[in-house]
Amino acid sequence: MVTPPAPAPTLSGGRNPLMRPFIEIILLSILCFLSYIFGSQNLSSSSFIQDPSSCFHIKNLTNLQIPTLEFEPHHFLPLPEDQSPEQTQFFPFCPDNFTDYCPCQDPYRANQFIYSAKYFFHRERHCPDKSETLRCLIPSPKGYRKPFPWPKSRDYAWFNNVPFPSLTELKKQQNWVQLKGDRLLFPGGGTSFVEGVKGYVDDINRIVPLKNGLIRTVLDIGCGVASFGAHLMDYNILTMSVAPRDIHEAQVQFALERGVPAILGILGVHRLPFPSRSFDMSHCSRCLVPWTDRDGLYLLEIDRVLRPGGYWVLSGPPINWRVSYKGWNRTREDLENEQNRLEDIARRLCWRKVKETGTIAVWQKPKNHIHCSKKLKTWKSLDFCSQSDPDSAWYRKMEPCITPLQQVTGIKDTSGGVLEKWPKRSNVFPHRAVETGMTKEAFYEYNREWRNRVSYYGIVIQSLFTGKYRNIMDMNAGMGGFAAALSKYPVWVMNVVPHDTGNNTLGAIYERGFIGTYMNWCEPFSTYPRTYDLIHADNIFSMYLNKCDISDILFEMYRMLRPEGAIVIRDHVDMIVKIRRITERMRWESKLSHSQRGPLHSEKILFVGNSL
Repeated sequence: MVTPPAPAPTLSGGRNPLMRPFIEIILLSILCFLSYIFGSQNLSSSSFIQDPSSCFHIKNLTNLQIPTLEFEPHHFLPLPEDQSPEQTQFFPFCPDNFTDYCPCQDPYRANQFIYSAKYFFHRERHCPDKSETLRCLIPSPKGYRKPFPWPKSRDYAWFNNVPFPSLTELKKQQNWVQLKGDRLLFPGGGTSFVEGVKGYVDDINRIVPLKNGLIRTVLDIGCGVASFGAHLMDYNILTMSVAPRDIHEAQVQFALERGVPAILGILGVHRLPFPSRSFDMSHCSRCLVPWTDRDGLYLLEIDRVLRPGGYWVLSGPPINWRVSYKGWNRTREDLENEQNRLEDIARRLCWRKVKETGTIAVWQKPKNHIHCSKKLKTWKSLDFCSQSDPDSAWYRKMEPCITPLQQVTGIKDTSGGVLEKWPKRSNVFPHRAVETGMTKEAFYEYNREWRNRVSYYGIVIQSLFTGKYRNIMDMNAGMGGFAAALSKYPVWVMNVVPHDTGNNTLGAIYERGFIGTYMNWCEPFSTYPRTYDLIHADNIFSMYLNKCDISDILFEMYRMLRPEGAIVIRDHVDMIVKIRRITERMRWESKLSHSQRGPLHSEKILFVGNSL
């Protein structure tokens, strides 16, 4: 049987406890209504404000100090100007004979210096005057095709992309390159390794530790078609291949078409465009450099760019002269004297000869100059350089002195500090970053920022990480953050540091295990047309705004970029607007985007290219 609910509790006398609050609410409502009626009548019988001083104290309103509000814009975009037809029409294409034009290594201009200077000066950079600067677009050769992707490009290239058959005939017996139908085949041969570069590198690896990560950056002088540098990539070694534009006119172009780093250059009168202590190893395979001429000046330059403890590898004359002198068409006495002079220069540089076996000889630079400084006082031959900046290398003449290493306390200490093995060194705070004023905390934050930036780039350029882009240039590399963010992908980056930036970071970039060069972007770069897949320009146009015409920089970017390539430009919004007007006249499509700093920040990003 269900029990009925108990009755609600009541006060004594049976009165409901909810009745009293209800009565109070009714009385409060009546009072509020009467107050409203009374106030309305009082207001109607008097004026609202009789004395200004009695209300809100606004008598001295005109004397109040009201803060000035800023309504001016922070970003200035000029109104569209009436442009002449010349300012809106497309730029013309250059004549077909400019297809492989290298402005600063033009053979016609070089011939003007061939009789007026010695020491290969005519093979160095000789850029056109402003009056000679082209204002046209370099055309692609007929039948041009998209290059093979890496790693297939290491072995194959389309002949129409680099239509130079001379090397296929001139170096046929040495297996540099072969023509097979519409393709060029690179079998891996060379002047000193006719049977193949693999066995040659294996021989070097028995002398120099190539596999353990200590060797990361290599300089290859007289690189040919860069088969040596191409094969070193199997060891995670990055090689800067250097060769002039000479009778082997397209060797650097072949190298870049293969996806291997290379620039036009020569050991002539001026320093190589690299800072001191840059390379873990330097290599010459019958590179035709007269090492013993000019009292060993070229070896002094190699010593400058070698890192403490770095290696110099030489194959070709005069090494192994007892066996090879007949093939070189030289006498035994001549070659023996050359080797003796070479050994003497190496000794005066305080280099230690590691080994000579077969066609290969290897020397090692000292880790510090404690012993060397004592020996030089005894020999009284070479002196240490005392005045010049060892990192100054843009149109700076070579000097007949030894570049001094930083002082150390112990005989076994490495000058400048010991570097981590690759790949750890890419993200470790470089010793030379201290020279730029950067702290460890700022360095790691800098790396994080660039990882975020590159991730954002990948959203717009969706093929950035898929292998479409191989050869990449950073026109204003800073501390190498862009290259570091891309290091896990199958790309390489030419890190360019403007020589007049005021903050020389290229040495720190090399310490991180990357490569690069100095540059003045008012001049053309030392490369062939169509050699880069992607070009990154971080505030480069603002940097050069008052130094030269930004249109000339864009023409140079057009010359270097492959037809299917892309450009990423970060700069102030005002500069971006100017740039976009010019790129439209170059028949380039573009996309404008905010940076990671948001829509209110003046920095914007322009993605340029017809295949984004």
